[in-house]
Amino acid sequence: MQKTFNTRSMIFTLYGDYISQYGDAIWIGSLIRLLEEFGHNEQSVRAAASRMSKQGWIESLKQGNKSYYYLTERGKSRMNEAANRIYQVESPSWDGNWRILVYSIPEKKRHLRDELRRELTWSGFGLLSNSCWITPNPLENEINNLIEKYQISPYVNYFTATHMGTSDNRELVRKCWDLQDINNQYSQFIEKYSQQYIIDRNEVENGNMSDGSCFVERTLLVHEFRKFLFIDPGLPKELLPEKWLGESASSLFRDYYRLLEKPATRFFESVFEAPKKNYNL
Repeated sequence: MQKTFNTRSMIFTLYGDYISQYGDAIWIGSLIRLLEEFGHNEQSVRAAASRMSKQGWIESLKQGNKSYYYLTERGKSRMNEAANRIYQVESPSWDGNWRILVYSIPEKKRHLRDELRRELTWSGFGLLSNSCWITPNPLENEINNLIEKYQISPYVNYFTATHMGTSDNRELVRKCWDLQDINNQYSQFIEKYSQQYIIDRNEVENGNMSDGSCFVERTLLVHEFRKFLFIDPGLPKELLPEKWLGESASSLFRDYYRLLEKPATRFFESVFEAPKKNYNL
């Protein structure tokens, strides 16, 4: 039995790595069967899917006596953004500009503040000072989506600027992000998965690893690497320290992923069931 990870989080991983490649919809029975491989039971899967539906990530579709769940537009947007960052080959280059977001949300809407902070952190913004967030990356589309989603345009100002302070840009980075801690976590990922990669490569090449085992290992690999989306802002290479391990970790992830890809996909396809006919989203 695999260690049980958070059910909702595992569903996000399955949508991002598998289901989104097959039309975004899956029968709840297939989802339950897939998550059994990780120690989740039917009750926890149904409860997590219901929560995700209420949060606007997925919606349900009934066909006969079967229920299917498909990604909403919001869900598709999040999956696309995550995929672009997870499978990014190298750090982006920088145009030298900082994007600055400043907001002043009134007390009557204070419930939006925590949600907005989580969204900004996930997108790669760093907190420079109270209610002032910065990023070197061109995230205009993401910001516009957030403003529309939370209906906060009267309370938000967004600028593009050049840093002209007494300290350099790397010092500005150190104020907003703990790159040493992130680098340490990349080091731990490399130490753990480089050893496991060698073991699994031998098993796969010798035909000793089942499709189901490959599915489990690939999904857990993606699930672990996806956690870096919440801590690594994806800074341009010009702002990263010299001994940055992010790209080495990404290279290991891609090699390991390719090793498991075909057998893992075969297992997924053996369990996966989509709606039997076209449906309107």
